[in-house]
Formats: sequence, structure tokens, C-alpha cells
Amino acid sequence: MATDMKDTIAQAAKYLVMEKGVKRLTVKDIVEECHITRQAFYYHFEDIPGLFRWIIERDTARTMAELQELKGGEAQLRYLFVMAINALPYMKKGMESNYRAELERFINQYFQRLFQQVSDKAKLYQNCTRAEANLILRYHSQAVLGLLRSWSEEDTKNLDQIVHTVFRLMTVGIPPLT
Repeated sequence: MATDMKDTIAQAAKYLVMEKGVKRLTVKDIVEECHITRQAFYYHFEDIPGLFRWIIERDTARTMAELQELKGGEAQLRYLFVMAINALPYMKKGMESNYRAELERFINQYFQRLFQQVSDKAKLYQNCTRAEANLILRYHSQAVLGLLRSWSEEDTKNLDQIVHTVFRLMTVGIPPLT
């Protein structure tokens, strides 16, 4: 039952940010949308950033489970891109809210955690120290986030080519022309 209420609260927060364009999302807005008490909200979440953290953690777990079903790193990377592209409207609206800083931090952590889990599972970067591997993963997650921040319709049309190029950059590298 608690997870169902958490999902209800999460859906209400998403609705308020996306459909109603609430820029200063408050607990009052959420509880009114859900028809619950403030105490019910605080029973499930410490605060709104805690709600966002829960949503991202839940989505990370779901994404990892779905990635396990895909064969090959490039297919997994494509899946991550598609998931992120579908989430872009929510992220852009969320970035317009009063929770921009928290969302950016959570999204950065989300991508780095996903890259870390995929890397560990695929046993990538075994010839690197843990510090080197963490730097590489941080670099790649920030590079992908940078691409997504400026994503365009043209990029969507070229998704497979972009994914292939990014996958090559992440795994074998692409030497510069000499």
C-alpha cells in the first residue's frame, strides 16, 4: 500500500509540474492534488527533494532491470538514450521549478550510477584503478547529459548514428585524423 501511495504522490507531482506548469511546487499543491493530508505526504517523504530522489532511485532500479534483458552494450546505451529523450519534457519543466539545483544533482547522480552499474556488470575498465574508472564514468555520464541538454529533432532522427558513435567513444575510442 505504501508504494502505491508513493506512486500516487509522484504522479501528482509530475502532473503539477508538467500539466499545470507549477514553478513553485509545494507540499500543499501535491496533497491537494492527491486529496491526502500533509501528514500522509510526510509519512512517505521527508520533503519534495526526497520525493524527487525516490522517483529517480525507483526509475534507476527499473532501468537497470530492463537493461539486463538487452544484449550488448550498444543496445543498452540506445535504450538509455530513448529513456532520457522521453523524459526530457519532464526534466525541462522540472528545471523551471524551484527545485532545479536538487534535480540537476539527482540527475547527475542517476546517470553516473547507471553508468557505474552497467560498467561493473560488463566488467569494463578492469585495467584501470577505481579512481581512473570513476573519472572515466563521470566523464561519459556528463558527456551524455551534455548531449541531452541540447538535444534536437535532428538528433532524434540520427539517434542510431549518435548512439553508435558515443558507444565507440566509450569503449574503443575514436582516434583523431592525422
